[in-house]
Amino acid sequence: MDLGISGKRALVCASSKGLGRGCAEALADAGCTLIMNARGAEALEAAAAEIRAAHGVEVIAVAADITTEAGRARVLEAAGQIDILVTNAGGPPPGLWQDWTRDDFIKALDGNMLTPIALMQAALPGMMQRGWGRVVNITSQAVKAPIGVLGLSNSARTGLTGFVAGTARQVAGTGVTINNLLPGIHATDRANALDGAVVKKEGITLNEARARRAATIPVGRYGTAGEFGATCAFLCSQHAGFMVGQNVLLDGGAINSTF
Repeated sequence: MDLGISGKRALVCASSKGLGRGCAEALADAGCTLIMNARGAEALEAAAAEIRAAHGVEVIAVAADITTEAGRARVLEAAGQIDILVTNAGGPPPGLWQDWTRDDFIKALDGNMLTPIALMQAALPGMMQRGWGRVVNITSQAVKAPIGVLGLSNSARTGLTGFVAGTARQVAGTGVTINNLLPGIHATDRANALDGAVVKKEGITLNEARARRAATIPVGRYGTAGEFGATCAFLCSQHAGFMVGQNVLLDGGAINSTF
């Protein structure tokens, strides 16, 4: 399928690896010019070089912490006029409700709620003026079914979801869509960290922890960054102009829900 976005300019945050990398790869395959961002310069430059070689598109790599005001300023200056924005940032660590302080919540909100909002506030006016734009926020299955040990993530990402629900309807008439992608467990570093916490807590092997988690997913496996990225690219395509303010769940059927 021709996604109709060849030549569009796309900013993909936290895209040196994992789900962000999957999204960057899929958008490059569709012919987009990429601005890739991540904190680690070495991994980012390597990913950018691989995508340039594989897809023959222009890729600008900006190493910066997107969750800081200074980092966002650097990335946005390098990005210039963008047509597509994919927001993404690493999730806060797991823990227990009684252990989290106000500072823990502020850090989670900065990373997983306020940063995506700031990026949208920067990008939306230009998109609206030009009459076309796509925003995809990578959030979590936890906004559909909260995960107890991820209370910081539950809180921040649910707040972002509420912001998007209203904002998406306000800008839709200008040709700009905003939607959220909700990953379940995918084979990424984040999954490794969560499985590693189970290993430490329960004294089992990493393979046992992965097998136990995979058994809770109807498809019987973890998702891949490639299939996640393909879904993101569709939401950014010319075919998704009637999808507004949706929360698209990619979890292999793990959440048992009618709606």
